[in-house]
Amino acid sequence: MTFKSLGLTDNLLKSVSAMGYTEPSPIQIKAIPLVLEGRDILASAQTGTGKTAGFGLPIIQILERGNRMRNRPIRALILTPTRELAAQVEADMRKFSVNSDLRSAVIFGGVNQNPQVAKIRAGLDVLVATPGRLLDLQNQGLLSLSSVEILVLDEADRMLDMGFLRDIQRILKLLPSKRQNLLFSATFSRDIKKLAGSFLHNPASVEATPENTTVEIINQRVYRIDKARKTEFTIHLIKEGNWKQVLIFTRTKHGANRLSDKLSKANISSAAIHGNKSQNARTKALAGFKAGEIRVLVATDIAARGLDIPLLPHVINYELPNVPEDYVHRIGRTGRAGAGGDAISLVNFDEVQFLRDIEKLIGERMPAEIVEGFEPGPDQIPTKMPSQNRGRRNTRPAARSGSRSPNTKSRQGGGSRSGGRSKPREN
Repeated sequence: MTFKSLGLTDNLLKSVSAMGYTEPSPIQIKAIPLVLEGRDILASAQTGTGKTAGFGLPIIQILERGNRMRNRPIRALILTPTRELAAQVEADMRKFSVNSDLRSAVIFGGVNQNPQVAKIRAGLDVLVATPGRLLDLQNQGLLSLSSVEILVLDEADRMLDMGFLRDIQRILKLLPSKRQNLLFSATFSRDIKKLAGSFLHNPASVEATPENTTVEIINQRVYRIDKARKTEFTIHLIKEGNWKQVLIFTRTKHGANRLSDKLSKANISSAAIHGNKSQNARTKALAGFKAGEIRVLVATDIAARGLDIPLLPHVINYELPNVPEDYVHRIGRTGRAGAGGDAISLVNFDEVQFLRDIEKLIGERMPAEIVEGFEPGPDQIPTKMPSQNRGRRNTRPAARSGSRSPNTKSRQGGGSRSGGRSKPREN
């Protein structure tokens, strides 16, 4: 299958070639023709599957062949949950449209609105936005959505997790009733399906990967460890394995700061990104991480959403998420573009139920390992496994040669139930 066979114009084929794309990904193969046909789409696609090109390329082609207006009103609106993702999507849209005269811009909060307003007033065809800033500018009378022909909700599941449902509903009321709608989500929860049913018209279903499953080439490993020794063990893994690029997830902003500081004191260059960091600080940290100047990036789920880090080899769940779908988002940062990757979870006694919920979601059993020298205390190892996990097999392939840190010996450990789940938030 080639990009040309998908029905793209010569201008877009030149752009695709210049970006180094040789053949379309599964989501692009399935989505591009349907978008070009004008269909509404409900798509399951994780980050790293090429979904931006899956909707971006056909949108540009549709806008190019449509009627042009002198004042260039916004004709395509792409909503994303985070500033980082919005900036990334708009940068890709500019690359896709380099051989056309279409204009795009991005707006998000946390920065001065005046440069963003200036671009809108100058006229543009594609607007990429976060919901809050979009509604803010609309309420000020600084933009109009009355000419939008195509709406994209990117990473819709994360937008709902972040509490944007009411904002999305308000935005939908501001749009023309006749338009094309594209919804992309890594998972199809009940809330996502309800949202989709409220505004998609006879949508075509597209799946890049099976619903709520993990990427098969990711090597998932679980270590049982006392909560008080997680930082020490994380330093051990990074130093003994000589890991050069590691993304670590914590549950809270304060936890991210503390861990980053301790890593830096251990001579492991590190930076934290979360909602309390300024946009400039987050952008600088990400740039340093991509360039290899920063060895470890410690992030909360919300801050890391939408990060594009090619060929990321290692992801560590320093703390398990209490919502199992977030685990799928987290480990999807590695094992991208056909490359392998390691996803490591550090689980203390209080997190065992979170692990069981994740196993139920992904349909796999992940036996926990205990590393010599980092054994949990006797009160941290239950004598009986939860009955719901008896008889389940671990279908995960064995770890790749060399993937485990040197000088570590492991044995399997069990777990027991802890507290229930609560709605995630960034503390």
